[in-house]
Amino acid sequence: MKSRKSSNAADAGGAMARLQAVTESPLHPPSRRYRGRFAPSPTGPLHLGSLLTAVASYLDARQAGGDWLLRIENIDPVREASGAESQILHALEQHGLHWDGPLERQWSRMSHYREVAERLRERGLAYRCQCSRSELASLGGQHPATCRHRPPAANLPSALRVDVGDRPIRFIDLIQGPQQFQLARDGGDFVIWRRDDLVSYQLAVLLDDLRQGISRVVRGVDLLDSTPRQIHLAMLLGEPPPDYGHLPVLVNRSGAKLSKQNLAPALDLSRARQNLHAVLTLLRLEPPPALRHEAVRTQLDWATPRWSLAALQGCRSLPMPERLAD
Repeated sequence: MKSRKSSNAADAGGAMARLQAVTESPLHPPSRRYRGRFAPSPTGPLHLGSLLTAVASYLDARQAGGDWLLRIENIDPVREASGAESQILHALEQHGLHWDGPLERQWSRMSHYREVAERLRERGLAYRCQCSRSELASLGGQHPATCRHRPPAANLPSALRVDVGDRPIRFIDLIQGPQQFQLARDGGDFVIWRRDDLVSYQLAVLLDDLRQGISRVVRGVDLLDSTPRQIHLAMLLGEPPPDYGHLPVLVNRSGAKLSKQNLAPALDLSRARQNLHAVLTLLRLEPPPALRHEAVRTQLDWATPRWSLAALQGCRSLPMPERLAD
């Protein structure tokens, strides 16, 4: 009879071997029904950069005849802004971006995230860790994996980190092209359950994408580094991850990404037609100038058959328009 230790080692070895199955090609056959999603965090209202991501993911789903789901990623209550969720929903509706199925919120799934994190720990694929951010900063952000071999006492508050192994993760990004990451050298073992008893972004997003049957994730290139971590988790769980396409991000004059953190202005909802036309232009669809005066539904219907990820191939940033045309 195998010991628990040898069984855990076999689990880990098998999981690492499965990572080799992540080849330089999209992971889902064309015959699989398309399911996409937009998953904003309720930390503030939408800005033009977040609208660009929403529109691109929406057009990608609609052109494929698939579903476009909406998920509110509210796993960190401290960062939530009062009223942000209702502002986000209203902004999407004002721009004609109507989602399929019920709205989902991550907070309601916390018990499931905890169960999976604990299962990974029991299988020897994750371990308890007390390393602080300041300790990691002193090591250049690289986790030394010492807790993997000397875990902290069970009665002390700690995070859970997943073992990343030493093999590269390769995949084809549908916009950015072939990618290869060596997680062991790029930060090392990463957190799946936080020390403050909250799930990590990486685990929550991956589990929700799997549960909802998401076949393709279209999101900003600022999240490209998260993708190998999410692929790694999917493979540890024996599940195929979605295909991924990482869009260029909108940047300001200084080259900084437009974001809520750097006080990007909220969308002016009274100018939804102009906002949408500007985004279609940024996405290189070349909408005629007269289209900006048409209803948002008309603009989206015009854009859907013309949508193409290939138009953005290799592009990582787009300059913020100086002003939106009237």
